[in-house]
Amino acid sequence: MLENYDKVLEKISKYSGLEKGEIEKKIEAKRAKLSGLISKEGAAQVVAAELGISFDNEKLKIEELLPGMRKVNFVGKVIEISPVREFIKNDRKGKVVNLFLSDETGNIKTILWDLNHIDLIEKNKIKEGDVVEISNASVRGNEVHLGSFSELKLSEEVLGDVCTEKLFREKEINELGVSDNIKVRAFIVQIFEPKFFNVCPECKKKASIQEGNFFCNTHGKIVPEKRCVINFIIDDGTETIRAVLFNENLKEFGISLENFSEKKDEFLGKELYFLGSVRKNKFFNVNEFIIEKIEEINLDELIEKMGKINH
Repeated sequence: MLENYDKVLEKISKYSGLEKGEIEKKIEAKRAKLSGLISKEGAAQVVAAELGISFDNEKLKIEELLPGMRKVNFVGKVIEISPVREFIKNDRKGKVVNLFLSDETGNIKTILWDLNHIDLIEKNKIKEGDVVEISNASVRGNEVHLGSFSELKLSEEVLGDVCTEKLFREKEINELGVSDNIKVRAFIVQIFEPKFFNVCPECKKKASIQEGNFFCNTHGKIVPEKRCVINFIIDDGTETIRAVLFNENLKEFGISLENFSEKKDEFLGKELYFLGSVRKNKFFNVNEFIIEKIEEINLDELIEKMGKINH
């Protein structure tokens, strides 16, 4: 989020004694040197390191965790634990488990790779509802990763109401990466006709046709449910990206299949906030934006926000 980027700027300014404007020039120069392949947040981390500034010993809030940060420390409540998965890589067996940790400012997916950490989960020494302390972890995209040099332990800190809603970071399209959960302000520049497909009514996975009947790989012969997907292109001035809106989120767009033609013309050229996640379309080998929510732009709030950024 831009607010988090501003906080990083303030910290760099505080510890370096430089004006924020001067620091931003260094950040933009760093991005230009890397052909824009690094986000503002990542470039800020590089500039901080070059100025000899480290946040290693600082305990951060979840909303302050930015992509590219290393050796981060924070406290969070465990709100969800995924099943432990086993894998084989380079003929070696390993395990991985995902935790979802939350505090009053946000929540974040936290991935455990070390067997000692995973053992705490398997032996129920850390469970949902516990408050844990994370040390020496790294932030990759919108995820925290713990390796063998990281520390995971129960915390005595008490966390009351925590944020369980999905956290979206505000970014520009040319900064997006796979697995990012982001919020983009952009114009709709093209809308395509709906595409229809059939899914299993139980697991919602795509159904196949065999000898005139619909089948699900899990549930066998089924009576399918009809679904649709709408693709459109959004543009924020930095780049364009194909956005995908699935059947269950059509209401977020104010569209039904009955009023599609009418709404299509209404939304073309409109500027909105789009919230969702980025994934790789393996067929076309390009990133695409899976829309989960759409918000109208409040001009008064936007003007106030831009004023704060410029100052």
